[in-house]
Amino acid sequence: MEGMSMGGPDEFQTTNMGLAHDFWYIIAAVLGFIALCRLVNLYKSRTRLQKRFANSVQYPTKPSNQFLEIWATLTALVRESSYPQLYVPSSWFSWMTPPPLGRVITLLVYWAIIISMMTANAIKNDAFFWERIGFRNAWITVMQMPLLYLLASKCSIIGLIVGNGHERLNWLHRWVGRTMFVTAAVHGWHFIAEWQRAGILDFQMKMMGIVKYGFAAWAVLGWSLISGFAPLRRLGYEFFVLQHLISAVLFIWLVYVHVPAAARWNVWFSIGALCFDRACRTVLLVWQNIKFRPNRSRCKGGQRIGHFAQIRAVGDSITVINIKDVHFKWKAGQHLYLWMPAIGPMEAHPYTIACAHQLPETCICNSIQLVVRKHGGFSKRLHERAVKDHAEGRKGNYTVFVSGPYGMPPRLDIYETVILISASTGASFTLAILEDLLANANTNCIKRIDFLLTTKQGEEIDFYVKRLHEFLDGAKEVGIELLVHVAITRSGSTSILPTNERTEGRSSSRSSSWGSNLGGDREKRSSTTGGGRRDVEDKALSLTPRRPLSEASTDSHVHHSTTRPDIAAFIRAPVEATGGETKVVVCGGPSLVAKVRNCVASLADERAVHKGTGAQGIGLFVEEYSF
Repeated sequence: MEGMSMGGPDEFQTTNMGLAHDFWYIIAAVLGFIALCRLVNLYKSRTRLQKRFANSVQYPTKPSNQFLEIWATLTALVRESSYPQLYVPSSWFSWMTPPPLGRVITLLVYWAIIISMMTANAIKNDAFFWERIGFRNAWITVMQMPLLYLLASKCSIIGLIVGNGHERLNWLHRWVGRTMFVTAAVHGWHFIAEWQRAGILDFQMKMMGIVKYGFAAWAVLGWSLISGFAPLRRLGYEFFVLQHLISAVLFIWLVYVHVPAAARWNVWFSIGALCFDRACRTVLLVWQNIKFRPNRSRCKGGQRIGHFAQIRAVGDSITVINIKDVHFKWKAGQHLYLWMPAIGPMEAHPYTIACAHQLPETCICNSIQLVVRKHGGFSKRLHERAVKDHAEGRKGNYTVFVSGPYGMPPRLDIYETVILISASTGASFTLAILEDLLANANTNCIKRIDFLLTTKQGEEIDFYVKRLHEFLDGAKEVGIELLVHVAITRSGSTSILPTNERTEGRSSSRSSSWGSNLGGDREKRSSTTGGGRRDVEDKALSLTPRRPLSEASTDSHVHHSTTRPDIAAFIRAPVEATGGETKVVVCGGPSLVAKVRNCVASLADERAVHKGTGAQGIGLFVEEYSF
């Protein structure tokens, strides 16, 4: 009976503990392999930059030796097999869109490992059949528990090793939890079936208190699974975050009192992961929001606790927040969590930092700008407050607290051509990246940037278009070819051009397809060379078949269109024109992301990149709301 109290008969326990150790050996091996791949990519990046600075070759992004050629071919194969994604176009069921193929393959491999461990030498038709499988699946469930909490950490050790932020690992966190729910169900069902067959179910339920804790833990896991589905999360995101945190702590306690001592190292591992994450975030929160020696001489820079922020409404749906005197650095494309007690006393929301460097016309260094689209809840109250402040003549000054920055944006300085695609306020992500690329043009390999911004109505992106004009002027100075395309898809929407440019645009407008404008009219257009992730409106881009003709107007820099853009044609034009490697970056909702994924995969396969045709690689980085 002593063996039973430690997780089953001794022969069960030895085998099950060995499988749990093997699971973590596999996790360590995978992380080590990914780290090795990152080192190879680092070597590739340095080689490209060295060739660029030496001006020794025309296309520094091409593989320079046989090893890099083989690596480029392997990379192309992985990309083409991981990018495609099936999209469910129904407005009611789009949340059921499956993950992209690469993630599906990852899940299938993970499930194959779990299933093999669930069944290995366990299915034997003897007296211990039910008990053996029950104990085995108990260990299979609890051994995954630390991985669940590691993947949920914002200060993620796994993310640091693989080079991804917590938001890009969150999908795996959810699927590991769902897998645990299934293995826990198998564990419990086999014991109940055995007790039912022996006629002792009621006795066991009354006498063994740990059984009730096990059922409670399984129920908490099931509730977290159900409440984590996108439609329920979006009903009340603030409530979801609060109850999810409570459920995470409660689940740890229930599992701790349910499992035997021999298995509790998994629970302590999970507690350690949770505490480490919370400790790191607390230290960052204090460091980023408390100035121990504030500089009172700086305009708005002498606030000791929190940060001075100004809000203003732009149009009917956009709010711009300027946070002054932030004393930490960030990378273009990163995001932070914003807490504004005056508007959301108990809420912290993630927003992409919409700028890469010091804001123009600001008197303080290191100001941060956030662009928030009005939906419901906090963003709606924020916009209403900004409108009210303006109407009453107030300046809209508030104290805010920030946590972050989080995320690991893509490295783009090693590509020859960069294609940036965004929908509505997704431009907060791509515009910050564009600003950073132009500011560092002398230290990267980039020769051309294509920028596409699509929205339903012009007033939503007026703020972005003004900045794009500034970047176009800067691009010419640093010698980068920058082509900007703005598509306003809602018919009858207000133009974003000033009145004089609007009139001039109509007089010179021409009927053409989007695809021909991207390619054939490149020399006819003004050839200008040089230099949010979180509230993204994917509905700004309808992916239905495009109309054959459109009215397209151009001002002196930006190509404007009222037609739905042909994403495939937009990507194909710069890819076919470049002699080096291309990187596509997209920030939008599921429909836009799926379309870009499939277009990139199809184009890479069609051109047979790095397979002896001379066509160079096409990489993809996706940013979308995925919490």
